[in-house]
Amino acid sequence: MVPGNETTFKLSEFGFERRFDERSAIRWMQENWGASFLFSALYVLLVFGGQQHMRRREKMNLRLPLVLWSLSLALFSVTGAVRTSSYMLHVLRSGGFKRSICDQSFYHGPVSKFWAYAFVLSKAPELGDTAFIVLRKQKLLFLHWYHHVTVLLYSWYSYKDMVAGGGWFMTMNYGVHALMYSYYAARAGGLHVPRRCAMLITSAQIAQMAMGITVSALVFCWMQQVDCPSHLDNIVWAGLMYLSYLLLFSHFFYQSYVRPHAKTA
Repeated sequence: MVPGNETTFKLSEFGFERRFDERSAIRWMQENWGASFLFSALYVLLVFGGQQHMRRREKMNLRLPLVLWSLSLALFSVTGAVRTSSYMLHVLRSGGFKRSICDQSFYHGPVSKFWAYAFVLSKAPELGDTAFIVLRKQKLLFLHWYHHVTVLLYSWYSYKDMVAGGGWFMTMNYGVHALMYSYYAARAGGLHVPRRCAMLITSAQIAQMAMGITVSALVFCWMQQVDCPSHLDNIVWAGLMYLSYLLLFSHFFYQSYVRPHAKTA
């Protein structure tokens, strides 16, 4: 499958997906992607400033706002996962695995073009997750705020250049977030969620990071041979980012689900 041949894709489009002007969106991101640094700096200041502010204050409950927040992000992520995965499956079937990584049509294709842009923009409001941790005076992990900042920066940076691998990165993230925010919504609502569900989600995150490293390596190999548009700086940053995530999420898995059992054995 080549860019511009998306008309063979048969999934019905919603009106807002069909009317979405991705060229204007990409142009806006090329002109304004530096705003991601401003969002990130403000985020870090508010997070650590907020912790200082809450030090002498009682923690807030915020159960209902947390349920609504997590549920809204869960619904967004589930919808994004369904819409983008349907397009990625189409590319896999019609063009094969290599084309699914290298093809830029994900940024222009029916259905996927809207959800690619929505994915990138969503990384800014998702920073609001941390507000609940700060205001409820819960433990703030380095993994949490580091992940939020770097995903925001890399997503905005990559979308403006429409780099290869984006379809995989975004679809995987939508899928994992669909599970994660559904879990958060259930827990915030007071539902009993088995421990193995949390383990499954963390395992899915680790698998996502391993696949991210694999895709980045393949882009590096294939951009020398075929039309697999990217650039070395992007691949280096992607590889370092996914490797750091892999190590941090694996450490979190060990500390949360393996080490406690070892102590009680």
